[in-house]
This record gives sequence, C-alpha cells and structure tokens, in this order.
Amino acid sequence: MDAPLTVAVRVKPGAARARVGGRFDGPHGPALVIAVHAPAVDGRATEAARRALADALGVRPAAVSLRAGAASRDKLFLVERPAAGLPDVLRRLRDGSAE
Repeated sequence: MDAPLTVAVRVKPGAARARVGGRFDGPHGPALVIAVHAPAVDGRATEAARRALADALGVRPAAVSLRAGAASRDKLFLVERPAAGLPDVLRRLRDGSAE
C-alpha cells in the first residue's frame, strides 16, 4: 500500500476560469496553483479546490482531504493511496506543462 501524499496548493478563488496548473512558492514550499470559480466564503473555494485536485490527479474526491489551511489560500491536502505515477503528474502540473 502506498503512503499518503501531501500536496501543497495555492487556491485562487473567484477566478473567471477554473484551472489546475502552475507553481507558486508559498509557505509550504512549491505549491500547485488551483483557480476555482467558487468564492472564498464558508469553505466553498476549499471544497472546489479539493474536488479539482482529485479530478486532476484521477482519484476519487473522497481520497483527498484537507490537512491544513482551512482559512488560507495556501493549503495542504492529503491524497490517500496515490497512484504510482502521481508524483510525475504533480510535477508536470506545477511546472505548467500539463493541465
């Protein structure tokens, strides 16, 4: 069984276009940028980012949970049972070479 993977994320709420990709050097180190339509109200942007991350990584939304940063744009998500090639996918998303 694979160990859980921690993914640093920078959320951009209220974006005109939803997008997963790009890199932001934040407080948790290099972070994946996730732009979402949802506003930063009542956890809606966090939930939208969690679902977008799951979709981008090809895992079920239930496999992705918030570890830290509920009230911040900089978040840490925990991905349970990541696929073997997931770190490569994350690297390409962070570099902006795949969306």
